[in-house]
Amino acid sequence: MKIVYYLPSLVASGGIERIIAFKANYFAEHFENYDITIITSEQMGEKPYFELYPKVKHIDIDVPIDRPYSQSKLKKYLAYPYRYYLFKKRLSKTLKMLGADIFISTMRRELNFINDLKDGSIKIGEFHVTRSAYGSETIQSRNLIAKKIKNYLANRFVNNLSRLRKVVILTHEGSLEWPELHNIEIIPNPLPTLVINKRSNCLGKEVIAVGRYSPEKGFDRLISAWKKVAERYSDWILNIYGEGGLKKSYQKQIDELGLNESCFLKEPVKNIYDKYIESSIFVLSSHYEGFGMVIIEAMSCGLPVVSFSCPYGPRDMIENGINGILVKNGDSEELANQICFLIENPQMRKNVADQAYISSGKYHIESIAERWKNLFETIIKNN
Repeated sequence: MKIVYYLPSLVASGGIERIIAFKANYFAEHFENYDITIITSEQMGEKPYFELYPKVKHIDIDVPIDRPYSQSKLKKYLAYPYRYYLFKKRLSKTLKMLGADIFISTMRRELNFINDLKDGSIKIGEFHVTRSAYGSETIQSRNLIAKKIKNYLANRFVNNLSRLRKVVILTHEGSLEWPELHNIEIIPNPLPTLVINKRSNCLGKEVIAVGRYSPEKGFDRLISAWKKVAERYSDWILNIYGEGGLKKSYQKQIDELGLNESCFLKEPVKNIYDKYIESSIFVLSSHYEGFGMVIIEAMSCGLPVVSFSCPYGPRDMIENGINGILVKNGDSEELANQICFLIENPQMRKNVADQAYISSGKYHIESIAERWKNLFETIIKNN
């Protein structure tokens, strides 16, 4: 069976790049007679951040639209029509050449035309963020013309989704955002690694957070909460691993709050699991998540999780007080209180960590990959 993925690039260290690379590697190595190809368009000659196994083919069609990110908005706007034309032409040609059985879209601009391609492949969409992140909700605007245009684009987006054979959503909660769709399949992301044999002993005085330095991750809320924690437990530290445009802003906040000796912004690392294992508590402070993979990663390393009850993911994964702690979204004071609660109660910390480790088992790649395999084979059988 020939499976082909498309995503813009494999350059970044983000969640979607890691998940697609990991699944492709696993399918190619463990599913007999599966031929896996990843198509990108904006690789710009760079190596994938996450290594691809030799059995996974990677084709870049070399039509950068969003990259380089430093290009001016005007230049991007003026160049867009030709670049989009070239993108559509090259992706269509490549799909026809590959003769794929199933093509998996990561829901970018290719969604506008893939349903009409005559390349012989069955089209599936794979969501990695929430509906609101795509701007597909009905837009409220005082400008009537702008409102009509945005609502037209939103309706077109939903129509394109409805024409796909399946739309894979990561969480039950997230699937409720799409009452118009009757082709939804719920398959969560797998842990992007094989089973971890080592676990945290939850004895070190370190708290960890992981994610992009961008508004939706809410690290400003976490830093505010950490001020209260540090006042009570000055011997504990918070390490935040990530990269992004808000790093200077977060560092300024840390400086102004006098947290330089207990709160640290760290560069991303390829083996984040080593850092989880060195820590004793994981915190998620996001405004929203597409899934919240970092929660499962932390759980798989035997960490108790304190998380805002944000959409979407935490409520699917965390049973409050059993395998983690949920806090009302945006309540930084209560976030601080629950971190302190786990610091003050090492036995409770260990009990929650044990349950978290058990809960992570259903996200192991062996289980998730089998669900994808069943989906692929059912689709082919019923085609």
